[in-house]
Formats: sequence, structure tokens, C-alpha cells
Amino acid sequence: MERSESITHKNGRQRKPVVSNSDKSERESKLGVEDDGEALLPSSERADGRTNASHGIKGELGNVALLLFLYVLQGIPLGLAGSIPLIMQSKNVSYKDQAYFSFVFWPFSLKLFWAPLVDSLYLRKFGRRKSWLVPTQYLLGLFMLYLSVSVDAMLQTDGHKGPDVITLTAVFFMLAFLAATQDIAVDGWALTMLSRENVGYASTCNSVGQTAGYFLGNVLFLALESADFCNKYLRFEPQERGIVTLSDFLFFWGIVFIVSTTLVALLKKENNEQHHAKKKPKEETQSVMETYKHLLSIIKMPTVFTFCVLLLTAKIGFSAADAVTGLKLVEAGVPKEQLALLAVPMVPLQILLPLFISKYTAGPRPLDIFYKAFPFRLLIGLEYALLVWWTPSVRQEEGFPVYYYAVVLLSYALHQVALYSMYVACMAFHAKVSDPVIGGTYMTLLNTVTNLGGNWPSTLALWLVDPFTFKECQGAPGQTCGSVEEVGLCVRDGGTCVTALDGYYVESVVCVVIGLCWWMFFGKKMKRLQEESPSAWHCRVAK
Repeated sequence: MERSESITHKNGRQRKPVVSNSDKSERESKLGVEDDGEALLPSSERADGRTNASHGIKGELGNVALLLFLYVLQGIPLGLAGSIPLIMQSKNVSYKDQAYFSFVFWPFSLKLFWAPLVDSLYLRKFGRRKSWLVPTQYLLGLFMLYLSVSVDAMLQTDGHKGPDVITLTAVFFMLAFLAATQDIAVDGWALTMLSRENVGYASTCNSVGQTAGYFLGNVLFLALESADFCNKYLRFEPQERGIVTLSDFLFFWGIVFIVSTTLVALLKKENNEQHHAKKKPKEETQSVMETYKHLLSIIKMPTVFTFCVLLLTAKIGFSAADAVTGLKLVEAGVPKEQLALLAVPMVPLQILLPLFISKYTAGPRPLDIFYKAFPFRLLIGLEYALLVWWTPSVRQEEGFPVYYYAVVLLSYALHQVALYSMYVACMAFHAKVSDPVIGGTYMTLLNTVTNLGGNWPSTLALWLVDPFTFKECQGAPGQTCGSVEEVGLCVRDGGTCVTALDGYYVESVVCVVIGLCWWMFFGKKMKRLQEESPSAWHCRVAK
């Protein structure tokens, strides 16, 4: 259950979007059938060997509830990882440090490389999916408990030393890696836990559960952690801290992970021993090397190779707007919890947009929508830069006025329209060209390349903000502000470092120029790929 493109929030972080049920069902059939023979069972037979006498979803509400809960758990570490850059930005870390931390968001884009191992290596008696689900969730819980006693020290700042970004990156990278591994296991189990007639609900559980988990770990946490938000809306008497701290939140969810994983390990049977011999489903699995050979053979095809190169470079023009804008707004004084809460009214839009856009991408040329939305999204990047420039001028003593947040919300909504237009178009084209013989591997590869095409430009954009920023020392003649040491000398001599040119604005213009060049020279080439014959996309080795 991959997504061809992740949704980028105002803070530059990603989560899976919500897609229409028709698209979900089609993708479940493409992604699940080739990897899991259990999905081919008649609707009356379940993965645990029992006969499902009742038709419809009522007989499987327990399984649906379990899947939903597992996906909620998966969203928690993703939401927490998305909140850390905002917390670090409020502590004035450098954008180079933000670039380091952005590697935390890479594992979900790279999980294709170890997914064959998760599918192929397991303990038969314990269960194919539980062999990975249980240990990964235990490790997630233990990492959260470890962080609950150490994260405050990692984020602590003093006069000379900022947050321990390297350690934070390493720990949260492991959290994201484990969450991605858990996603592989749960995705596979979802297709076999439910009967064939109800397997479409698996993708619904994925979208709703991970969205809810991300909301809990990001939006709700940032709101409850903020003393200003709690004092304004939730308390009668002001206090210096929020209702919860990051340590408290991590400890609570660490316990939830360990307790729930123990219950799943003990109570949920992946295979019914009573019917083990007679009705155990025969899963059609490929060897690890065979899967990797298929991936290599797909990439070697000229049309696929060209398409992958285009996917890896298409999002350079959006990198400054997607990765840096939210952090710049926090730097300008916008409360991070208010910024996170702006994602809430976007949920209905994110649900309805794919349903509307899919009507225009269902034909033979879905990438035409991608091509038309491309320059619109580039212009929104410039509008984001204007929004950041305008923000300090509207700040008041008591905060920002309501009309400012209305402008931010409208900007975000326009961005979502352009983003979803490109996302749905890409997803439709992936489904159109994927070789049905190895549809699961094919679709996953294209989705992985698409996500990587957004990850590496975002990391690079964060990395280049500081080098493109020029500061001058005012009040201390002869001093400069080109490095941390020079800033210290400027301050020591009674001066102040003032930003003469913000690298974000330089990046915004450069990215838009690069994006326009890509659109003019390579966008048409991407459109022409739709004219290739179906045989140009089919893998001969797989056949």
C-alpha cells in the first residue's frame, strides 16, 4: 500500500495522503496479489484458515479495528519526527542542522530495498507478518522509552551549545526505519487478514489510521506542549509549561507500544492451528534475489529509466517552498502549534480533491494534468516567499491577527490543489503503465522513485539556506558574520549580526527558475511518454 507521493505539510514534513476508494481497491489488487497469494483466496476463506460465514464487513470488524490501531501506532513516530524540526527551529538551530535531521524522513521512501527481506524471512510457527511486526513494535516502544529520559538533554541549549542534532537524527532515523518496517509487515498482513471482498478496507485503515496517528503525534502534541496554547484555551490559571512535555508523550506511547504489541503477540493468531494442515493458504512468494533481479530488469528498460530520471528531478523547483517555508514562518514568530493546527481544516479538502481530480486523470493521458498543474505550483512557491517576507510586518504584541492566518490557510489550500493534481496524475500513470505480471514490484518501484524525487531536493534546499544567506555586523567596525566564530567576535565587540540577504529568498527564485526550465524542456518529454506503446513498459524477464 504505497503512495506515489507524500503530502508535504507547512513544516515541510511528509505523510501519506488520503485517496479515493476506487483508487485504493485498484491499487490493492495491483500491489497485493503478486506478493501475497492469500489475497487470491475466495472471500469465504481467511488467512487463518477459518471459513468466513458472514458476508460483508460486520464479520470482520475486529480485524478492521486491529488494522486501524496498528496504522495509528505507525503514525505516532512519524508525527513526532515531524514536530522535532519545529521545536529545533524555536531553539535557533542552523538550517544545516535541519538538513541533517531531514534524513529522518528518508526510510519510508527507501523501504523498497529491504521489503523483499521482510516478505521472505520469517518464523513459520509464529507467523509470516508477526515475525517482523512484534519485534519492530517492541523496538519502537523501547526507543520511545529511551527518548523519554534523554530527549530533553538532546534538545537542551546553553550559551555555547545547541541541541544535539546528530544524536537526535540517529535516534529518530531508527524510529522512522522501524516504522517503515512495521508498515511493510502491516501492509502484507492487511491483505491476508481480511477476506477478499473486504480487502479494500485495508487501504482505508491505512489512510485513516496513519493520518490519525500523525495528527496525535504532531498537531495534538504541539498544541498540548505549548504553554501559550494551553494557557489561552485549556487553563484558568497560566503556567510556564504545557499540559504535556515531549518526555511525557514519549513515555506514554512507549508503554502503549509495548503493551499492545504483547497483546497482539499473545492473542492474535496469524494461522489457525486447528485448520493448519487442511486450509493453510499457499502464499506465492519470490526469493529475495529474484525480486531484486526483477527490479533491475525494470529499471533497465529505456522508457522506465527515462521516467525515473524525470521523477527524480521534477520536484527541484518546489524544494524551497515545501521544505523551508514552514521553518521560516516559525523563525518569523508564528507559533509552531498554530502552524500545525492549520492542517486540521485541510483534511476535508485532502479527502475530496482526489475524488474530483481522478475524473480528469482516468483517461489515457493522466500526465496532462501533471503538466498543467506544474507551473501553478511553482507560482505558489513564489507566493510562499512573499508570505514569509510579509509575516514580520503584521506581527503584533499579542500575536498575529486572524486575517493573517486566513491568508496562510488560503495559501496552503491552493498549494494542496496543485500538489494533489500532480499526485493523482502520477498515481494514475503508474497504475496505467505497470506491467500486470509484476504489478506490485513495478508500482512500488515507481512510487519509491517518486518519493525520493521529493526527499533529496528538500534536504539539499535546507542545506543551502545558510550558505546563500549574507549577514553583516552592525556596531562593530571591521567584524563580519560569515561563521559562528565571526558572529561571536561581532557580539563580543558590541555588534549585532543582521541579515542582509536571506538565503531562503535566493533559493525560492532559483528553484522557480530551475522548475520553469524543467517544465519547458522536460515536461513535454514526460507528456510524450504517454504515447509509448504498452509493450515499451512491459518487462520481458518477468514474462
